[in-house]
Amino acid sequence: MGEVILKVENLEAHYGKIAALKGISFNVRNDQIVTLLGGNGAGKSTTLKTLSGLMRATGGKITFFGEDITKMPPHEIVKRGLIHLPEGRRIFKDLTVTENLELGSFNLKDNHERKRRMDNVFDRFPILGKRAKQMGGTLSGGEQQMLAIGRGLMAGPKLLLMDEPSMGIAPLIVRDISNIIRQLHDDGTTILLVEQNSKMALGLAKYGYVMDTGSIVLEGKAKELKNDDNVVKAYLGGRKN
Repeated sequence: MGEVILKVENLEAHYGKIAALKGISFNVRNDQIVTLLGGNGAGKSTTLKTLSGLMRATGGKITFFGEDITKMPPHEIVKRGLIHLPEGRRIFKDLTVTENLELGSFNLKDNHERKRRMDNVFDRFPILGKRAKQMGGTLSGGEQQMLAIGRGLMAGPKLLLMDEPSMGIAPLIVRDISNIIRQLHDDGTTILLVEQNSKMALGLAKYGYVMDTGSIVLEGKAKELKNDDNVVKAYLGGRKN
């Protein structure tokens, strides 16, 4: 079992006076895929935004590799290797594929290392290499998701926060995205995965936390959560397959 690299303790966050996170605690261990599950409004995306500094925590503590990052600005958190791939891909549609990828390495001063990372992204996603000079907006939904993942890899992640990577993607391509996530993990990337597609997420993850209205209501090994009809029915929007 790997070491705990992310420790979240009693984390709180608010939208105005509304409590979005109500004192949640969880861990992510090195070389694991951990998933946060739950319906719309459960607080999953808010959790990722708070971890990456895009939203300010109003209580609790976030420790990454033993360092308190709770009040750090986003660019400092990125420097430490905690990389957030937001919901909806958020690529720059008026920039080329190459330019989008280069933006992922804005903290990197070593041009040789930048080229090495770029080559690795193109090896992993050959279609991006073929489209290197195309504008991001001309790519399909699945290709844009690959570009978003590639941009995250350019930052040299020690932990990748992935928010709804299957959202808005054709069902046939969801399987490809699932395989990409599995391959990233096999290559040593630790992932915290937020996914509405609970079947996909629990098929990939080692451990899962179920959220409901800003609280963690359940946790356990992904396999056990996946096989519990009551969990699936109550929190994950359907019957297990």
